[in-house]
Amino acid sequence: MFAASEKKTLAAAKPVKKRACKKATKSETVEAPAAQPVKKRVCKKTTKKAETPETVADAKSVKRRTCKKTTEKKNVAETLPNAPSTLSPTERRRLADRVFATLTERYPNPSCALDHTSPFQLLVATILSAQCTDKRVNAVTPALFERFPTAEAFADAPVEEIEELIKSCGFYRAKAANVSQASRAIVERFGGSVPATLEELVQLPGVGRKTANVVLGNAFGIASGFVVDTHVLRLSRKIGLSDAETPEKVERDLNELVPQSDWIDGSHRLIYLGREYCIARRPQCDVCPLGEHCLKRP
Repeated sequence: MFAASEKKTLAAAKPVKKRACKKATKSETVEAPAAQPVKKRVCKKTTKKAETPETVADAKSVKRRTCKKTTEKKNVAETLPNAPSTLSPTERRRLADRVFATLTERYPNPSCALDHTSPFQLLVATILSAQCTDKRVNAVTPALFERFPTAEAFADAPVEEIEELIKSCGFYRAKAANVSQASRAIVERFGGSVPATLEELVQLPGVGRKTANVVLGNAFGIASGFVVDTHVLRLSRKIGLSDAETPEKVERDLNELVPQSDWIDGSHRLIYLGREYCIARRPQCDVCPLGEHCLKRP
């Protein structure tokens, strides 16, 4: 055992170990990373505003976003400087005179394309022609009229039997119902004969102004109004004879532009033009007889 004095000597001889803080040691030994440049966040909106044509070397290189609809409207206006809406009533009347004079030369003897032998047959055929070609109607009506030759026969026939005979015309259920109901009305109210006035015809089921004008013009020779079917509606707007969008308003415009004596044949001539040259999906503008008279010709 050591004496007390010797213990003190030994204690003084041994080095004293100090407990160091780990956090402090690490902070002292780890070298601080090199300072990096601070990136500043730039607002995109501010950048876009700064890149104006004035700050770009070549101003023409700046692409501006253009509305597609606006561009299309502008292009149409540029290619059609004489749009229909710009024509005065006098100019439009002169246009109509030139158009129908040309069509009269091209189609001197027009006639109704629907096969019929009586006003009633024409009425039925015209009802069937809605949303259907005259060629298809003419293929259906021989068997139909052989089975039901008169209004009385149609009135007494089962609607299902009429439907079966006109099925290929499209919308056959609605058309069969209209033909059946119109036949009954003709038998009950007009003694089985088709009335010869516009006011009475439009009261029949399935009969509007177009159908009435067709029947009166081609069965009775009465020019009650310009017949406006899909061809006449489309061509009247395309040529520049009317700006209206409904058949009734287009009929009104054509009635004012065309002499009443030409209403019947004039409608046939426009229909002929629409079928032969001015076809909706593939118009043959390069050979169309109207030529420069059409305001919307490419």
